[in-house]
Amino acid sequence: MSDSAFNITDDERDYSMYSLEENPFPYSPVPDEDPAVYCGQDHVAEAVGDTVSTLLGTGKSKHLVITGKYGNGKSHTLKYARSLVRDREDVLVGYVAQPGEGFLDIYHEFIYDIGFDRVQEIAYEFLASTARDVTDTNPANADAMESLIEEGEVLLSEIVPTAIQRLSDITKFADFARAIIHMVYEDTNLYAWQWLTAEGIRYEQRKEMEIHSALDDDTMGVRAFTSFKSLLLELGYTGVFVFIDEFEAISRLGNKDKQATLNSIRHLIDQNGSGMSILFACAPEVWQDVMSEYHAFSERIGNEVALRPLTDDHLEDLISSYLQTARTNESQKIEPFESETLELIHQRSQGNIRQVLSICGKALDQGLDQGQQTVTPELVQTILE
Repeated sequence: MSDSAFNITDDERDYSMYSLEENPFPYSPVPDEDPAVYCGQDHVAEAVGDTVSTLLGTGKSKHLVITGKYGNGKSHTLKYARSLVRDREDVLVGYVAQPGEGFLDIYHEFIYDIGFDRVQEIAYEFLASTARDVTDTNPANADAMESLIEEGEVLLSEIVPTAIQRLSDITKFADFARAIIHMVYEDTNLYAWQWLTAEGIRYEQRKEMEIHSALDDDTMGVRAFTSFKSLLLELGYTGVFVFIDEFEAISRLGNKDKQATLNSIRHLIDQNGSGMSILFACAPEVWQDVMSEYHAFSERIGNEVALRPLTDDHLEDLISSYLQTARTNESQKIEPFESETLELIHQRSQGNIRQVLSICGKALDQGLDQGQQTVTPELVQTILE
């Protein structure tokens, strides 16, 4: 096969003909980690805002299920909601891409999303609060505590026993307390991290940290999750947000595993009436099954909001908002798309956001390649055939 069989180039495409810096529509319509655009349905935005605001404003736990068919924007809504709170200093935010094989996988993904560095920082924060009480120093934050230890002004041996005892009293889980504190030790922090993420470590490694139990089942996962939240509240945080995407994946589990997973989440909710908010994204048919078969779980959530297919107006707002992110002029309109083109896109996509974005991205490139000043219904028709 000759080298010329494929036409590969790294030349950037020039969208200036459309007064755009780039094609603003994603080639793979998967939501960004921090979506810049959210054209929503007001009732969904209101429900998400109310759920998030309840925890931020009152400290009380509130939970929400966002339902919607494939491609109608569940993940996008969840990630947009996450982007609104993840930079706040008074909360901790964890994203779970899908529930896996059970609750322990949910816990693992949550801690893993928070990350090694952030958990280590929280460990230093707790040591700082202990140091302020048992030494003459006054470390204001995690960085100050780390500096005092590195400079030898505070010895770990001086504060660690007290810190472990205090954290054990707060969490009622001594092994969790030891694992958190061992996050600051250079020779054991990786073992501590593996234990905290439920990855599993050998008995010898646990023994080195004086940890007696393995974090290896759903009950222990619920206990560790609750302990982590209790630690955060002790440090003055408002609480924890947990975003669980593709919750419909639980339908692939056997009945026993599905019931165990839902029971574990129910226990987690029951044990955390304050300081925790869980937002689920779930296909509507799976959520209907959960509500009909697992009342004890679904009653704990209490709130559901459904994403509907886009209306004509929503579709126009969505396309306009995406175009606005790449505009080189002051236009607020839908150019280069013609109004009739939007009608065709709406008709053929049936208001499915994922399909709308995919069609728009392809149409813009096709129009550019053909040198068309506007994206016409005829041009879109060639893509759809």
